[in-house]
This record gives sequence, structure tokens and C-alpha cells, in this order.
Amino acid sequence: MAEVGNGRGGTARRGFGEPPEGFREPPEGFGDPPNPPRGFWGPPGPDEAPPPQGEVSEGCRLPVLRRNQDNEDEWPLAEILSVKDISGRKLFYVHYIDFNKRLDEWVTHDRLDLKRVQVPRKEAKTPTKNGLPGSRPGSPDRDPRKSLELALPVAPASGKSLPGPPGPAAGPITLRFHLPKESEAEPPPGPQRPTDSQDSSDGAPSAPRMTGSLVSDRSHDDIVTRMKNIECIELGRHRLKPWYFSPYPQELTGLPVLYLCEFCLKYGHSLRCLQRHLTKCDLRHPPGNEIYRKGTISFFEIDGRKNKLFPNLCLLAKCFLDHKTLYYDTDPFLFYVMTEYDCKGFHIVGYFSKEKESTEDYNVACILTLPPYQRRGYGKLLIEFSYELSKVEGKTGTPEKPLSDLGLLSYRSYWSQTILEILMGLKAEAGERPQITINEISEITSIKKEDVISTLQYLNLINYYKGQYILTLSEDIVEGHERAMLKRLLRIDAKCLHFTPRTGASGESGEATPGTRPLVTWRRSLSTTWPRPRLAPPSLY
Repeated sequence: MAEVGNGRGGTARRGFGEPPEGFREPPEGFGDPPNPPRGFWGPPGPDEAPPPQGEVSEGCRLPVLRRNQDNEDEWPLAEILSVKDISGRKLFYVHYIDFNKRLDEWVTHDRLDLKRVQVPRKEAKTPTKNGLPGSRPGSPDRDPRKSLELALPVAPASGKSLPGPPGPAAGPITLRFHLPKESEAEPPPGPQRPTDSQDSSDGAPSAPRMTGSLVSDRSHDDIVTRMKNIECIELGRHRLKPWYFSPYPQELTGLPVLYLCEFCLKYGHSLRCLQRHLTKCDLRHPPGNEIYRKGTISFFEIDGRKNKLFPNLCLLAKCFLDHKTLYYDTDPFLFYVMTEYDCKGFHIVGYFSKEKESTEDYNVACILTLPPYQRRGYGKLLIEFSYELSKVEGKTGTPEKPLSDLGLLSYRSYWSQTILEILMGLKAEAGERPQITINEISEITSIKKEDVISTLQYLNLINYYKGQYILTLSEDIVEGHERAMLKRLLRIDAKCLHFTPRTGASGESGEATPGTRPLVTWRRSLSTTWPRPRLAPPSLY
């Protein structure tokens, strides 16, 4: 799942106002560092002593050696978040600036470039009206909520926004989450806080929306939660390296390996504890009802009210989701766990959760494919299954925002393939070109209308021609879609779904009956242009 940030190459402070008095530029080749959340970083000033050679403290920034995706050495700028000493050997926990936090790691002393250290600048004291020294007036840097509220109304004025899912209203929370991802607007003057990644936001909403078993809430984004606290997780035959902080009990965070039962997800501090637990645990599948099976793939529906142990699933998921905060009350939620079957049982591949009653038409609250199963088509299978449930319920649905960077890519890919599949399957009638409306696409796919429009805009298919909107497919798009569909081997078969929508506020369901909705057939159309009649400009909504 492209990283988002101020970028590298000396453009991070452009438009941010003049630097403070006494500030000196960093060494050539590393550009200006992004505006930090506290103070400024830079080489020591005239009245400051540089750190002793070989000694680096928390908060310093310096180049750190790492291997990139091409297995090449690079020296990105990183901030030291913590230092620990193990048997006389110092380890440094670093966060790479403008990289996702999943890449944060402990590094040794020999990977630090100590010749180019940038230390946190001390706040200058300014005299007050009575002549006594005092701290300078507060700046937007110190109040992230205020700086965001001041910054957000300015950005839309540029009009340089990428196509994306339009929100129902331009409320402060929606803008706060989406502006760094969906806008290319130049930042307004004045200091601002940097954005670590697409799925991170330093600003904490004053009243976060408490929905989803993992809610979107950055109120606890402090130095503790910025650091991974679990080294390794053993889950069945896999060992997982967590990406982010997860609030497991404190006594488990210092262990080299955390052991989980792969069926009930109870955790233990040693392999012996796990083996003793397995002699008592009689589960060989998630504790719920199996509502889908085809081949080795199964889906289980778990009611959060009836299975109180399923906060354990949320704890595991939090290790790989940075944009969510754990919410222990699972009563209002349903969990759909995808498993892969072998002779030893049903092994968890991924899951998604949803609210039993959602006023915003969310069909997914949280969604995750475990790292050993990523890049194998399971993510799209989870998404497709969530929309298949929406079809049976007779609703349109959309995932809860914000999406992580990997989640956004997966959803955009699924929406694109599904909508192109519908368009290319249209047949002309009586010698006319095929016609379809946005609402019809939404009804066929159960994808919410706003997501359909944003996907068509993302693919650049919508054009306004002679008083009407037309959808134009180029040969490149058609060929790319055909290549992508050849690689997509895993699909949901609606005939294998045994599911009855839940009714009432309690979310109780009746007897399971086989799903009767047919799969959408795919037929190649000879025409590549579809007029969209009865739709007046300028709005698509």
C-alpha cells in the first residue's frame, strides 16, 4: 500500500514563513527538515554545544543507513525516539522522516551518521512587558488542533484536489483526515506539523467518532504509542513482525516472542504456556457460524456480544493498523473471519468487522489481511465478500474512513475492476450505444454512489460532451483491466453463501438459507462509449 509527507529534496519549509532567529541551515545534500511537532531541528547554534561524538539523545535527527525495496543502501533522515542499553550495547529506536511508521526499527550505533546530527532547538526566552523573562507567545505549533482548524479552510481555495470520495459535508473531522491525502494545495504560511504517512494524522479531533471495534482516534498519539512494543508474534506456523503499537499487557511487551492460539487468539508468554493451553482449547476454527465455504476458503460470522474473547482479535489487528485505536466494547459489532483449511483446522487469513446498525451505511469498520497472506488476492476477496453481504441485505455500502494506505489501494483496485467489469459487460439494444446510470452501477454492485463517482473520476472515464456526461474507455484501460482479471484467481461464489440479514437493533438473525444472488457475468462489449443521459452539469451527485 506511496508514502505521503513533506518530501525530500529541500522543499519542506517552502511557504512556512521565515525561520526563527539564529537558525542555521543543515548540511548540504539533506535539505530542510520538515517542521517537527516540537521546536525546530538543525545544527547546533553559536551558543549551543554539539553533542559529543558517539553520543546521541532522544529527539535528535540524523541520517540512518537502511536497505530500500531494491536492496540498495540509502541514508534517509530519521528521528531518534528512544535509546536503550543492553549489556553495554546501545540501541536506538528511529522513525524515518516521511516514511510510514511500520518501517520504524531499532538500529545499532554503526548505522548512524554522527557527523550530520540535527539537535532539537531550545525555545528562546523573550522579555515580557514588565521586563522579566518569559516564554514567547504560543504558536500554532503547540496547539495541533488550532493549527489544523486554521489551515484547513485555506487549502480548498487552490482548487487543486485529486478526485476522491466526496464526503457528505465539509466538517472539520472529514477534512482533517482527508486533506493530506486528497489535496495538492500549498500549505498556508506559518509553522505546521508534518504528516508521517497517508494513514497518520497528528491532529486529535475534539470529539472523535466512537465507531468500529478499532475506532479512529489520535488522542493517544504520544511517544509511547509511536513505538512498537511487541517484537514478534507466533501465530500457528507463522511468525509475524508487528508494524505498530498494540496495547497488550505491559508484562508481555518485553518478551522476544508473544505466543497466540490461532483459534481463540488467547496470548501467552512462553511456548510451554501455549502448549498447555492447546491441550484444553477444543476449537479448530473461529468461534462462530460458518456462512461460506468454497474449496479451502471459509468465512465465519462472530457476534461480538456472544463472544467476549474477540477483543483479542482487535489486539492482534492493532499491530498492523496505525490509524485505529482499540475499542474494547465489541457488543455492537459483527466479525467476519476468513480462514484457510487444512488437516489441522481453519487458519485465520484475515477479517473485517462491521456495525450491526450503521447510520452512515458502513459495511466495513476495520479490515485486515495478515502479513503472511498479503499480495495473494485475499484482500480483494475480503472486500468482495463484504459487498456480497450488502447485496443480500439490499443495501449499498462503503468502508469506514479513514482507510490506511494499503487499504485505500485495495479498495480503489476492487472498485475499478468491479465497475469496469460492469461497463464492459453492457450490451447495446436496437443498434444504439449501451447506456447506464450512476445509480444503476451502484445498485448492481452495492458500491455507494459517491465511491462509484470517485472511481470513475480516478480512472478519468467521465467526460462532458454536448450537454451530457459520457463514459469513455480507452484501449489501454480495457487491456489493463483484462490483464488484471487474469491474475485475479480468487472470487466469491454467491451460490456458496449461506447468510440471512440480521433484523432489529439486537442484530439477531434467523435460519441460514443459501444466497440466491447470481454472480455478475462478464461479456466484452464492442462499443467503448456510453452516454449518461438525464444528468445536468456541474454536479455528479
